[in-house]
Parts: sequence; structure tokens; C-alpha cells
Amino acid sequence: MRIHYLQHVPFEDMANIGLWIKGRGHELSGTKFFAGERPGPETAFDLLVIMGGPMNIYEEDKFPWLTAEKKFIEKAVAAEKCVLGICLGAQLMADVLGGRVYKNKHREIGWHPVTLTPEAKNTAVFGTLPERFTAFHWHGDTFDTPPGAVCTAKSEACGNQAFEYNKRVIGLQFHLESSPSSVEALLNNCSDELAKDSYIQTPEEIISGIKHIEKQNEIMFSILNRLENLAAPKTATAPV
Repeated sequence: MRIHYLQHVPFEDMANIGLWIKGRGHELSGTKFFAGERPGPETAFDLLVIMGGPMNIYEEDKFPWLTAEKKFIEKAVAAEKCVLGICLGAQLMADVLGGRVYKNKHREIGWHPVTLTPEAKNTAVFGTLPERFTAFHWHGDTFDTPPGAVCTAKSEACGNQAFEYNKRVIGLQFHLESSPSSVEALLNNCSDELAKDSYIQTPEEIISGIKHIEKQNEIMFSILNRLENLAAPKTATAPV
């Protein structure tokens, strides 16, 4: 399978998704927007992975490449590719699909429980996941579930934590891909966001929560396995 990723800042890479890709022997390519790269028309893939970042999806004035990225995501969805968006990536996907993206009432940072919605049980990707699990969060914005999509997860601080669209398009507000080094990178680069609030943990609490990584990675790999199966019939399609 051919996997292409979109990365927005140096310190938010694929983390432990890379372990899954290596173990499966898939072909990997990427676009690093922070380095001036842009996905070209020749980019071919079966699964598109869109990573997180500290910018907002509506900050095109500061990050002009956001406009081109949204068009690229839109083309991928229209071509019925499998797409996985994480945090900012999920917000970009929600926007492309017609959902509203806006500041959440609470900034949510740290290790917080996520609960699947009743509707998630009947979806292609979320149906086999645990009903409740702890995930790593680092976001201030949220989104409304896009038209035609299914809200599949929620937390106490955020009513829309995940969605599934057309079986093969998945948005996750939280970071199941986290590794110890990726958590440390966020602490090193975004510590200014750790203001005292109901759903913001201290650096000490965040480091202590690294014990959850193994379990949440299992859930991430389960999602990737399902997307792998869904992408398989499309491997001979033309490039996006």
C-alpha cells in the first residue's frame, strides 16, 4: 500500500504510525509544508494521513499553503481514497467536508477519557474499538460533524472527538499515534498553552500519562489495519 502524509511543523510527525508502516512494509512518501514542500499532481497514494499542528485551519493569512492543502484533501476524498486526519488534520477534513471549525469552550491538553457514541458501533472503522479508552489530547479548536458523516467519539470537554465519512475517511481530534518523544516534543514546543484550566494537565501529569501509550497505540493500529483493508481494492487507481 502507498501511504502519503502531510506534516505541518517539524515537531508533529507520524510518531508511532511509523512503526506500523515499517512493520507492514508499506511505501511511504510525505509533504512537509513547513519546509516549503507542496504535494504535486504526480503524488500517488492509497492512504492519506494528515498530521496535527499548532495553527488553526482558518489562518490562511499566516499559512497560505492551507488553501492548497484543503484542495488536495478535497481531491483525495472525491477520489475515494482512504484518509486519516489527526487533530489539525481532522479539523481540515471537517472543513473540507462542510463542517464548522471553531474554538472549543475548553482547551483540552493531556490524557483524558474518550467514549464512543452509540452510532460508532455500526461504522466500518470504529465498530471494533473499545467503548471507552484514554487518549492524548492537545487542541483548542473543535468541529461540528460534517454533513453525511457520523460522530463516533466524545469526551467530557469536547462533544465531537471523531467522525467517520463514507466508511474510509476518519477524523480523530486526539493523538493515538503518540510516542514518548512526540509527547516530549509538544511539551518542548507548545508549553505556553499550558495555562491553568479544567482540562489542561501539568507537564508532570502529562509525562506520568505516558504509561497509556501502549494501549492507545493498539487502538491506532486497529484503525490503520481497517483502513489498510479498505484501501486494498483501490491500489490500482490513478494518482490524485
